[in-house]
Amino acid sequence: MGAAMKVARRRVIISLIAIAGTVATAVALAVCLHGTSAPLLQPGGRVAQEELNLMVVAVVLSVVVVVPTFVLLIAFAVRYRVRDDAQARPYSPNLKNNRFVEIAWWIVPSVLICILSVVGWTSSHELDPYAPLTSNVKPLTVQVIALDWKWLFIYPDEGVASVNSLVIPTNTPVHFVLTSDAPMNSLWIPQLSGQIYAMPGMQTQLNIEASSTGTYSGLSANLSGDGFSGMRFQTKAVTDDAFQRWVHTAQQSPHSLDSTTYAQLRKPSQDVTPVDYRLADATIFKSVISRYMGMGATSSGKTP
Repeated sequence: MGAAMKVARRRVIISLIAIAGTVATAVALAVCLHGTSAPLLQPGGRVAQEELNLMVVAVVLSVVVVVPTFVLLIAFAVRYRVRDDAQARPYSPNLKNNRFVEIAWWIVPSVLICILSVVGWTSSHELDPYAPLTSNVKPLTVQVIALDWKWLFIYPDEGVASVNSLVIPTNTPVHFVLTSDAPMNSLWIPQLSGQIYAMPGMQTQLNIEASSTGTYSGLSANLSGDGFSGMRFQTKAVTDDAFQRWVHTAQQSPHSLDSTTYAQLRKPSQDVTPVDYRLADATIFKSVISRYMGMGATSSGKTP
């Protein structure tokens, strides 16, 4: 009786320790995450929503393997632990031909791998950042140049530009073409899309769409020097009328973006205040790419 009581008492203590550890971990996470947001879990566009759906599927399928693995780990450690009482489990080193166990540890992982392979294959094509989004609305083209340490957004068809501020209409596909006039960088708007790299002398692409009005934070997702942490911008998704009003206002801006202004923007600076420009030189983006291709192009697009 005494031995049985000791075993029971030990089980109670272990259970209480496990419960206390779980509660302490939950409280610590709650304290650390208090006042913070989880943009990946709050999609504002269809691309981000599809990415969230993919993450949920991957997590659920992983849980099917991870949870039983840890449960069995604890169960085996407790069941077959070393002890001197009469309840000690017999050691069976020659155990073999357990069909249930063999089927479980081969079939279940194989099925999960097949499912993840199909999901990964299809989603990698559906979420291809270069693939245009299906829509009846004409896409908005935005040229993006990563600078030290700021973002320049050029709207070639609207004749405007902005620094550290992005304005887009809702329910309209936005086609980004990106390059860098500084070290390699990465554009990321977590609530609207995945990240895409911007590299000197190269042009990459990204397609996004905002489903509802709102302000979404954008940032640099690649270390690029002293001002990296300040390379943040606000993406304002507005109605079509509001977007047209913003374009009209920017076209009347006293700030003009030409080769001289761009030369000043190229200089390293940190925590730059957002500014809207009227676009006076529509060849800036092409000239930036040409500069790194050894063509010696000027901002007018002509070689000297």
